[in-house]
Amino acid sequence: MTATPVTGMKPRRKLPAVPETILKKRKRRDEERASKAKEHKELQTVRLEKRKEYFRRAESYVQEYLASQADQRRLKMEAKKSGNFYVPSEPKLAFVVRIRGINQIAPKPRKIMQLFRLRQINNGVFIKLNKATINMLRICEPYVTWGTPSLDVIRKLIYKRGFIKVKGDRKPIDNNEIIEEILKKKKCDIICVEDLIHEIYTVGDNFKYAANLLWPFKLNNPKGGWRKKTNHFVEGGDYGCREVFINELLEKMI
Repeated sequence: MTATPVTGMKPRRKLPAVPETILKKRKRRDEERASKAKEHKELQTVRLEKRKEYFRRAESYVQEYLASQADQRRLKMEAKKSGNFYVPSEPKLAFVVRIRGINQIAPKPRKIMQLFRLRQINNGVFIKLNKATINMLRICEPYVTWGTPSLDVIRKLIYKRGFIKVKGDRKPIDNNEIIEEILKKKKCDIICVEDLIHEIYTVGDNFKYAANLLWPFKLNNPKGGWRKKTNHFVEGGDYGCREVFINELLEKMI
């Protein structure tokens, strides 16, 4: 039997051929999309791993601080039981705040404050205490106040008032990767803000790079005002060494 042709159906139109250039353009676009998606996924994985490392380091630092405090309490109790006194080690860290302007300043104190990067009133910096820096602080003492900051105050300063130096510019601390990128050139194992706080608080081997990375802190006048800038702190004034009482002042200035 022979098939009878179907009548009433229109012949199909032949689709126009797509130009080769458009096909290549589509292929390149698809490849770029796939490559970007792959890079984005890899970047997310790396960031997740870094975030886990940040938390791991922060937890280890908390354990270290708690162990140090427990050790201090144990030594105090042992000394008390034996009828002695426990004398803690000399502080290694100081926070220095400039409280007076440029009028009637001798050349030596002015130069020392330039070396400390204290160029404006209410500027503050972290300084490692040693024989040289203590002698420098004694020379410029009538123009600054300083003391030993606590861990809580250091954390508040860096998180609330902290800025870093990026190619000579003052930039806010809004990304851990910036800190890692800058200090990686100095071969420092500092990758996040908690590392920076730990290095400052413990005065570690890379303290010089960590302190230099931080822009001098710009603080407010203390709530309630100054007492008397021309008198020493022990005389009821403001300038000079405050030891642990610097924390009370900084709480009013942050």
